[in-house]
Amino acid sequence: MSIQSDRWIIEQAAKGMIEPFENSQVRSGVISYGVSSYGYDMRVSNQFKIFTNVLNSLIDPKQFDPKSFVEFEGDVCIVPANSFALACSVEYFRIPRDVVTLCVGKSTYARCGIITNVTPFEPEWEGYVTLEISNTTPLPAKIYANEGIAQVMFFKGEEPPITSYKDKKGKYQGQSGVTLPRL
Repeated sequence: MSIQSDRWIIEQAAKGMIEPFENSQVRSGVISYGVSSYGYDMRVSNQFKIFTNVLNSLIDPKQFDPKSFVEFEGDVCIVPANSFALACSVEYFRIPRDVVTLCVGKSTYARCGIITNVTPFEPEWEGYVTLEISNTTPLPAKIYANEGIAQVMFFKGEEPPITSYKDKKGKYQGQSGVTLPRL
């Protein structure tokens, strides 16, 4: 397995792997996004689900209660102290059959105590990425829509898997918007 370079990412994006695609790093006055040496810095959209305990809901991944969050749309999302929000990427991804990704949060946010969690994109998964943005600090935190949030690194296997995410009809295939847990 090997990590793929900017050259490979640009070639695959031309075939529809990432849409919309920024073929260089956009940095001026924003938290950077676009292609980098060995990854792609994706952006967070302006749609958020901010978790709240106002109605004293319980988080249960098998029976998710939508009363546990407040929906928000805007250019800046304020994540409460010691809380988190769900969001989705601006970019739509189509992962090749012989590729898996790892995603890590951007250092600008990490240095502010904001952690972005994203599960790997499995071979032949496609969709908008659902992001969990955790504010680990005792203070409210700003998240800027349409700016960089996390870096995706692409790892190419030596051979394609027997069964891809598409083959097993994965429950998050083709997701759009902020997607809640499914059983």
